[in-house]
Amino acid sequence: MSLSLFITGTDTGCGKTRISCALLEALARAGTSVTGMKPVATGAERINGLLLHEDVKALVAASNVAIPRRYVNPYLFLPPCSPNIAAQQANTVIELAVIEEAFASCQSRADAVVVEGVGGWCVPLGDDLWIEDLARHLKLPVLLVVGIRLGCINHAVLSARAIIESGLPLLGWIANVVDPATVEPAAVINTITRHIDAPRLAVLDYSSTASAAQLAPQLSGCVDALRRHCTS
Repeated sequence: MSLSLFITGTDTGCGKTRISCALLEALARAGTSVTGMKPVATGAERINGLLLHEDVKALVAASNVAIPRRYVNPYLFLPPCSPNIAAQQANTVIELAVIEEAFASCQSRADAVVVEGVGGWCVPLGDDLWIEDLARHLKLPVLLVVGIRLGCINHAVLSARAIIESGLPLLGWIANVVDPATVEPAAVINTITRHIDAPRLAVLDYSSTASAAQLAPQLSGCVDALRRHCTS
């Protein structure tokens, strides 16, 4: 039984990597062999001639199965911009077949693959190719991370509707407070809860220091929802 899933967010900086790493930790504690995967990443650093990315590094560190980096992150680009623009600058075409092969390699080595998207749900990967197409191609259930800050109600509701309209199962959503100055965060979260047709699986308070290990216990509801989906 594969416990793999796709994690998307309301936008850049909403906490997808934070949640992905914590979920990897939670799955590992439940006795699951796990690996993270970020098919496409932009905003890399060049260190000693190599392109490196903090999100990819964090996912690898949170995994309990060693997977070659070329499978964990098949597409990595230097400029911090939309993937379609970064790929065009690098004279590269992002191909679903390449990502599918990498995902299959990860899945053959682990019980669960936590696939983290880039940006939000409607992010272009190329001409007429979107993050939605990637998730649909991999046929994975989706977990939505909502960064709780000003403007997030609109982003959350529209993202959830788009995921549901794609035909993929929306397992649920996580409220991740990313701005400590948010006015009435509890009221914001309750408003979103009333208008998203999927369960709220966790609420993570603002923290700039909490580790994946510290956050993992709060994601037990995500693990349970994933298991229910995979056995239904």
